Amino acid sequence: MATIKEIAEKAGVSITTVSRVLKQDPTLSVTQETREKVYETAQRLGYTKKRFKHSLKKIAFLYWITEKEDLQDVYFQTVKKGVEEEANERQLNLTTYSIGDGIEAIDPQTKGVICLGRFSKRELDYIRTLTNDVVFIDTSPDEDHFDSVRPHLRRMIERMIDYYLENGHTAIGYIGGNDFDADCGGYIPDRRERAFKEYMEKKGLFDERFLFVGDQYAVNEGYALMKRAIHSLGDQLPTAFCVASDSLAVGCLQALNEERIALPERVNVFSINDASIAQYVSPPLTTFRIDVKLLCQTAIDLLLERLVDKRTSPKTVLMSCNPIFRKSTG
Repeated sequence: MATIKEIAEKAGVSITTVSRVLKQDPTLSVTQETREKVYETAQRLGYTKKRFKHSLKKIAFLYWITEKEDLQDVYFQTVKKGVEEEANERQLNLTTYSIGDGIEAIDPQTKGVICLGRFSKRELDYIRTLTNDVVFIDTSPDEDHFDSVRPHLRRMIERMIDYYLENGHTAIGYIGGNDFDADCGGYIPDRRERAFKEYMEKKGLFDERFLFVGDQYAVNEGYALMKRAIHSLGDQLPTAFCVASDSLAVGCLQALNEERIALPERVNVFSINDASIAQYVSPPLTTFRIDVKLLCQTAIDLLLERLVDKRTSPKTVLMSCNPIFRKSTG
């Protein structure tokens, strides 16, 4: 492994300058040319600390979440904060762009991109004109070209169903929201809904009457969908529900409590995310905890593998999540 002294000798600068450049000392007054020379020399000599290798490269974080989604689901804001904090901790040169800025607002000198949200084909094509070093969080729009990291939602739904079956439930319902297709501008089935249908069909238990899907992942949508289930099914209301997100689940609990339906004696509710409110609702919500910090760390790691290690083969990472059992399930 190269030493700071060897880097200094090869770069033709002092040991102190090399040390301060690699530590990214903000008080150091040297030219950009000198900084780049130190970085290039360190990389050529195999200096192992990776942090210095990307500090000059511009990275864009595309927060392609609508204002409505941002208000309805705290998950997106949590991920946004996580990406920005992780980038700051690693001293990345990160700029955040919102959907309102438009795709053309991205600095053309951008070397890497992290994306959260839904993108049209035109937007994806534009991103590829800037760089191939792109990581998507929560979605995988093009696994042949882009990296992605996302919670393993399909497996979470399957584990919910397995839990219910193990505890004697066979009438199992689903409450969720649709996904949005940025190209056609319309809604399409979400992968959680597809996972529920396919796994319940595999078990020979799928009942179309027990499927309730809206267009939003909001508390009021969950409330309305559960109300519809209660009033349309009556005594045939399922004894257990898989719910696509905590925001929806909070609305479901409100509707069930309002209708004086006992939880979990009559109906069980199991959700995804483990938002901070999940432990404070009545009853406290059983939910899968998504490790947002790990999600964001993994996204940054994937991007640095491309920028620093020059990996070109795309990689898709599915994160397993752990259930947090509370009183909304028996």
